[in-house]
Amino acid sequence: MSKGVKKKIGKGQDKKKTTKVRKARSREELGLRKLVAATALAMSRSGLSPGRSGNVSARFADGMLITPTGFAYEEIGPKDIVFVAGDGSVPGKQKAPSSEWQFHLAAYKARPDMNAVVHTHSLHAVVLACAGRSIPAFHYMVAVAGNSDIPVLPYATFGSETLASNVGRGLADRNACLMAHHGAIALGKTLPEALELAHEVEVLAEQYTKVLALGPPAVLPEEEMQVVIEKFKTYGAGART
Repeated sequence: MSKGVKKKIGKGQDKKKTTKVRKARSREELGLRKLVAATALAMSRSGLSPGRSGNVSARFADGMLITPTGFAYEEIGPKDIVFVAGDGSVPGKQKAPSSEWQFHLAAYKARPDMNAVVHTHSLHAVVLACAGRSIPAFHYMVAVAGNSDIPVLPYATFGSETLASNVGRGLADRNACLMAHHGAIALGKTLPEALELAHEVEVLAEQYTKVLALGPPAVLPEEEMQVVIEKFKTYGAGART
């Protein structure tokens, strides 16, 4: 076989391989777009985010896929989900991404081990966030967020670089936090995991709000919370026990 023929065969094989990779990536992207839209709708229908509030994203390629701004979740389909590159650019003719895209990217940069972000305006989480109250270790399930408390991050205007910076720092060593005068944010390795944690944060926020009505809460010691955190690593933090 001549070198020219071998070269042509090689190029043909490379082209087939490239086409195959592109098709696989396209299928992966479509599946993830559907899941982002479905997660956002589930978040809205569950009451975690009233109206058009909140947003959802998933890590993809060098950036992320995120819900668009200004759309009712009932109206969002896979094609409406926006790809935002790692540098913050929005290639092609797409809808405008959520106004909070900056803090989503900041979360992914701070936590390369996480692949999904769910941001909510859930009732009790917002109440505590507006009161400037972090959720301490009043119950061992607080460790579900990866640390011994769920703090309130300093206030910054929505969609701002300052808020993104606050979120990046706040999530560096935990999977959930509150944002002052704003809402809550939860991370997960997958979208279902992030949504489940967002639900758990709201449950804890409601419980803690009611505990506060009785008086100063009793708080578990740090050493016990570290034991619980380690236990969660072993059998998972997704279910109440």
